[in-house]
Amino acid sequence: MASSIAANKAELLAIANAVATEKMIDKSIVIEALEEAIQRAARARYGAENDIRAKLDTQTGDLRLWRVVEVVEDVEDYFKQVDLKQADKLQKGAVVGDFIVDPLPAVDLGRIDAQSAKQVIFQKVRDAERERQFEEFKDRTGEIITGVVKSVEFGHVVVDLGRAEGVIRRDQQIPREVVRSGDRVRALIMKVQRENRGPQILLSRAHPDFMKKLFAQEVPEIYDGVIEIKAAARDPGSRAKIGVISYDSSIDPVGACVGMKGSRVQAVVQEMQGEKIDIIPWSEDTATFIVNALQPATVSRVVIDEEEGRIEVVVPDDQLSLAIGRRGQNVRLASQLTGRGIDIMTEAESSEKRQKEFVERSEMFQQELDVDETLAQLLVAEGFSELEEVAYVDSAEIAAIEGFDDGLAEELQSRAQEALDRREEASRAERRELGVEDAVAELPILTEAMLVVLGKAGIKTLDDLADLATDELIQKAREPRRNERSDREVRRNRTEDKAGILATFGLSEEQGNEIIMAARAHWFEEEDAVAADDSQ
Repeated sequence: MASSIAANKAELLAIANAVATEKMIDKSIVIEALEEAIQRAARARYGAENDIRAKLDTQTGDLRLWRVVEVVEDVEDYFKQVDLKQADKLQKGAVVGDFIVDPLPAVDLGRIDAQSAKQVIFQKVRDAERERQFEEFKDRTGEIITGVVKSVEFGHVVVDLGRAEGVIRRDQQIPREVVRSGDRVRALIMKVQRENRGPQILLSRAHPDFMKKLFAQEVPEIYDGVIEIKAAARDPGSRAKIGVISYDSSIDPVGACVGMKGSRVQAVVQEMQGEKIDIIPWSEDTATFIVNALQPATVSRVVIDEEEGRIEVVVPDDQLSLAIGRRGQNVRLASQLTGRGIDIMTEAESSEKRQKEFVERSEMFQQELDVDETLAQLLVAEGFSELEEVAYVDSAEIAAIEGFDDGLAEELQSRAQEALDRREEASRAERRELGVEDAVAELPILTEAMLVVLGKAGIKTLDDLADLATDELIQKAREPRRNERSDREVRRNRTEDKAGILATFGLSEEQGNEIIMAARAHWFEEEDAVAADDSQ
């Protein structure tokens, strides 16, 4: 910028146009930055306490500079206020409350002023550029974008996206993939977040959605919506599984994704550095989908535990290692694909487990109902596993068992209810012995058996219970499975998934929240009482 602003109309406009074009931002932002820079220079010349404004005409390049003052009766701020006498000199007929424009002559920018103005303009332009980048990319989350590797810093890959930069963090890269500066890479825009230093565009090549988007690019039927990828799971750089469904009965979803001689799937595999992909028919039936997901292993039987949200899969002895996969990879991917915990066991292990449960339940019925072994075994064989089921089921269901009648059904239900009452009374006595307050016992949902467990854990008062988080109360422990990678992983997961105090009772999150909030109710009552006293 030359020394005199007034003498360089064309230069000012040329600067504004050049910067706006180069940075691809609105010219008005650059003009605003210029005006602010000139205002700062003028304040430095006429006094920083003055309210000085600058306006640059975008057509002619004319610059107007003025000071704004308020008309008041008694002047307190001599820089921003004037009395009626002074106001009349500036503007005839001014009254108290008016704001008067006092024109100022153009200023000459010295070296320091010019440097300061330059910084203001650069900062404004940087802010505008960052905002433009954020606006451009904020709605593109989930898209695949191509860029050029700019640098690799501490294992993180910085990618030049043309108008912005993205980062592929180390945990979002494909393991063992080597990239160098200048390489072209494709990645998924995982997240775009606003930060002080500019928008942070987080990219990923390891996310399952990256694979799904690649298939959409290679398989027209997916792009058109005829075929849908319902689920995807990846062990980046090693193996992946996708579940696909076709909405056109004439099109085989697996065949369409594989392509002629595997051309389509191979294009995706190459982009993912040789990652093997299992393409599986998706099914609404959970058991069927799990059988498909565990391919290439053969499955004998699937048992679904809806309460626990887990699935037990039984396989022939010779299929065990295939079902689990190397380091548990196959079953782990199948679990991610289906969104359910999967336990793999052999026929022999399953039979042993069922036999053990059968014996334990039979012995419990023998003892609690005071019946012989045969009758207890008949109950278990018919699907009864708990005293509550015997006590509260429709008596006709019990009477329908071969060899049973209405009288025996009523007697068994009566004994079951008496046994439950004995358990409740024993638990109540133990709970009181442990010192659990009656106020805790009055809370909803909690049974005497639950209260005993709380007492043993040192939870004896309303405050003790109120201090707990819901997870600490009800979270279920994740049982380590045979597909864990190592003893270290088992220990880590046990720490991460520590069981809540009442985990064995199968309470839902809603029930846990209700218990905790009921325990905290007295806190709010006390606060209300204190507030009422204060108001009086």
